[in-house]
Amino acid sequence: MSIRPFHLAFPVHDVTEARNFYGGVLGLREGRSSETWVDFDLFGHQIVAHYSPDATAQACSNPVDGHDVPVPHFGVVLEIGDWKQLRDRLIEANVEFLIEPYIRFEGQPGEQATMFFLDPSGNALEFKAFEDLSELFAK
Repeated sequence: MSIRPFHLAFPVHDVTEARNFYGGVLGLREGRSSETWVDFDLFGHQIVAHYSPDATAQACSNPVDGHDVPVPHFGVVLEIGDWKQLRDRLIEANVEFLIEPYIRFEGQPGEQATMFFLDPSGNALEFKAFEDLSELFAK
């Protein structure tokens, strides 16, 4: 089965800030847009930042591997080389991590590189990578 691109719309407080963060800091290609929304190509997936000044991120988390993982969050499973490039890009841009880049479940099934950070509107993002993608759903 081939994987189809997903579509995700999410709220932002400022469309210009979203453009600067997703386009500038993350380096995502911009698609269609208007004054109140903008599409981005998130590694082949379509995400849409919609202006919503009153939206607030939910402040909750769940413990995973000794860290408080923010809920909700979204992101992409990348190739390990792409994950490392993104990690380095974020560090160079002085992005503050909620969970610093590290190897989760080290030496266990499902071992993965992961990192969490917020966009300027408080939306939590996680990017992860596996040395062996067959471990994605390993128990």
